[in-house]
Amino acid sequence: MNVLDRFLKYVKFDTQSDETTGTSPSTPGQRVFAEELVKELKEIGLEDISIDDNSYVMATLPANTTNELPVIGFVAHLDTSPDMSGKDVKPRIVSYKGGDIVLSEQESIVLSPTMFPELNDYVGQDIVVTDGTTLLGADDKAGVAAIIGAMDYLKKNPKIKHGKIRIAFTPDEEIGEGTNHFDVKKFCCEWAYTIDGGAIGELEYENFNAASAKVTFRGLNVHPGSAKDKMLNAIFLAAEFASWLPEKERPERTEGYEGFYHLNSFTGTVEDAMIAYIIRDHSKELFEKKKETMKTLVKLMNDRYPNSTTLELKDQYYNMREIVEPEQHIIVLAFTAMSSLGIKPVVTPIRGGTDGARLSFMGLPCPNIFAGGLNFHGRYEYLPVKSLEKSMETIVKIAELNVSQSKQK
Repeated sequence: MNVLDRFLKYVKFDTQSDETTGTSPSTPGQRVFAEELVKELKEIGLEDISIDDNSYVMATLPANTTNELPVIGFVAHLDTSPDMSGKDVKPRIVSYKGGDIVLSEQESIVLSPTMFPELNDYVGQDIVVTDGTTLLGADDKAGVAAIIGAMDYLKKNPKIKHGKIRIAFTPDEEIGEGTNHFDVKKFCCEWAYTIDGGAIGELEYENFNAASAKVTFRGLNVHPGSAKDKMLNAIFLAAEFASWLPEKERPERTEGYEGFYHLNSFTGTVEDAMIAYIIRDHSKELFEKKKETMKTLVKLMNDRYPNSTTLELKDQYYNMREIVEPEQHIIVLAFTAMSSLGIKPVVTPIRGGTDGARLSFMGLPCPNIFAGGLNFHGRYEYLPVKSLEKSMETIVKIAELNVSQSKQK
């Protein structure tokens, strides 16, 4: 089974995570997928294969050299985003000649380079698309396929010398819980790479500092016919609060290292309303200032409307740069591997987060490498086949170069 066939098989599993269930994994489909992967890893011939109660899968490809080499790991996640359905995914391979791709003629859903100019980079290539009714699931089933494909390739090609390699697949990364039960000691690596990036060449060791903020408003409902000077409408309180945050610091107004406040949920009645934000910034100082701004605005709201507003603020993860950057050999190894394969490394900050961010702060330095997909979390997601293949080849090359680089130390 080649890496594309693996990916096309994996996207048929419904593994959409759900932050409301309070379970681990958060959805039963992730367990089903994890158990299928365990079967495949046994068929490939990996060792020390395990799946725990929370559906974390780990396995080992033993070293085939007597050299003392650092143990390295590769990690991907089982779940797909809750932002859009991952059920009944219908992938289709398109030989892209340029222009628009009609995903659904019936619903007039079109993947167009007018909206997504990056499509032009893949003219002449095969790409995997959806039918426009679901996401594709390249985030991160492309990463899963690339890792397993690489382990299978190394197992079948013993002439490629490598040290001991550990692999892991985690649940619930998309809801920020991918490392809640990750056993770093059991994984037992000196460093690892998440295979969870986007376009070909991405190599990332900086990510956002991240927090969630839930602001709740309590109103007073009175019959509208006699509401004068009595009613306090919680919906309007929420709208007023949202208007105080700077428009230029919304996701749609930011790029690069610029942080943001993202209003991603609203529920409300006259009596009670709630708005939920995610707060992001690469700078720890600006991140802390953003959280302080939320607290200040809540105080201001309560000054105007006493006892009306409460804030639930929770840190989610931090910028891995401070952990990974001192270990430059980890980045150099990945950079060299890509370059030797004719891939131009693109070192950029992640405008998001990965399991690697939290793993780095748990003692496992863990930068992020491309899996190949684009337009994650929505109906316009697509995966260039060549990019997926190069992701797998990069893993193989890292394993191979780890031998020569360790000899040079």
